[in-house]
Amino acid sequence: MHRRLLVVLVPLAVLLVAALGVPLSVTVAEREMQETYVDRLNDVGRFASLAETALSTGRTEALQQELARYHALYGIPVAVIDTSGTVLLGPVDAYQRAARGEPALSRVVTAALAGARPEPFGEWAPWDDSALVVAEPVGRDSEVVGAVVTISDLSKTRQRILVRWAQLAGLGLLPLVALVAVAWPVSAWVLRPVRELDAASSRISQGDLTIRADAEAGPVELRRLAGSFNTMMDAVENAVQRQRAFVSDASHQLRNPLTSLRLAVESLEPHLGVGGGRQVYDVAVDEVKAMQRMLNSLQASARMESIRTASPVDLDAVLATRVDRWRALTATAGQTLAVDVPGGLWVLEPTGGLGSILDELISNALRLSDAGVVEVSARVVHEEAGTGSGVSSTSSVSSTSGVVTIVVRDDGQGIEASERTQALRRFWRAPRHQNISGTGLGLAICADLVGAAGGELRLADGLPRPDGSGHGFAAVVALPVAQPDTPKPS
Repeated sequence: MHRRLLVVLVPLAVLLVAALGVPLSVTVAEREMQETYVDRLNDVGRFASLAETALSTGRTEALQQELARYHALYGIPVAVIDTSGTVLLGPVDAYQRAARGEPALSRVVTAALAGARPEPFGEWAPWDDSALVVAEPVGRDSEVVGAVVTISDLSKTRQRILVRWAQLAGLGLLPLVALVAVAWPVSAWVLRPVRELDAASSRISQGDLTIRADAEAGPVELRRLAGSFNTMMDAVENAVQRQRAFVSDASHQLRNPLTSLRLAVESLEPHLGVGGGRQVYDVAVDEVKAMQRMLNSLQASARMESIRTASPVDLDAVLATRVDRWRALTATAGQTLAVDVPGGLWVLEPTGGLGSILDELISNALRLSDAGVVEVSARVVHEEAGTGSGVSSTSSVSSTSGVVTIVVRDDGQGIEASERTQALRRFWRAPRHQNISGTGLGLAICADLVGAAGGELRLADGLPRPDGSGHGFAAVVALPVAQPDTPKPS
């Protein structure tokens, strides 16, 4: 978050500094050039007045000496030329060397010999290596007899401009550095409640309803948001606790009356005749037993959902405590159990235990499918880097992220595709299973617990039936991969 905030703020600050610094840099460069131009203009003006006197009197020795001293002192050649462009006074060789390759010289000299004063110099860019040519007419109007011309190397002036620009750039960096230095802790202070809310939301999505955000840190708006979040979570937690307490209390309170009712109904058996009373008696006993099973399921659901923390578990360890029992149950029912699970798979175990969920799925296969073969398999499904395609793997999981799919399938009756969504709803039972013991809560509770752990339980086609009439039933449990050293959430 800090980096994203700086990515937004720093470019805006750079644009602001550039909007102020670029015009200032241009002004600085123009001022340096204008100061140099004015100095040269004053110099040629003074030499032009001296040249006019010297040429009119014929005494040019003093002016020649002064032009030589000026060149020796400043390195700038100054020449007095006549109307034909011939150098009359000044360092001829130095002037001619400086005049080579100066396209502006002819224009400036022509204007000066015509009696025009030189125009202000406008070339200020430090990367332009042209010289400064300044010419002043000797004489006035139609009596111009020549001109004084200077050709100045502007490398030192341009160097001063670059130094000033570097100073301005350094000054411009100061607010940027200050912005970053201030924005980092300020953004940390502002975004800390947001990070805590994000972490709290993540914990809540894992089923921990006791988490709360810090409502004492950060800006006022975020403190109010954290307070509202905590108030909302208090209400949610209280509602969930009341719901679970109601289910648990109602199941517990109804257990004793149902037990008494069952005893009372069963005590009537010796007094029944052979007629229709026996059938009514059997129906009443079956209904009481069904209600007791439903109460047991509701109590089990309340107990399992009260534990809301998922944790990593070794699938091998879960199967080691279950497979022998499953084999015994399937053997008793005349079925065959096949287990195809690679070693070393770690998953994020749902609340209530992964073993309990698999027990329920195996129980469904035994009671409802009329299957001959029950198969339990597991695979790792992950995304290959850079491909975006799901790839199945049966190897042990080390650092690869993804999900482990645990499939319990059989070759029994199966379930229609149109009924699979309803089968995951509470209290729903297929019409053909109405006379088979059950409450319709098992799959729904398992789906809720798996979803709370960040996984998914879905129904699919199972193994092909022996008679070739279709496929059996399959329950697919997809759970996130966990590492053996993954810390258990608090």
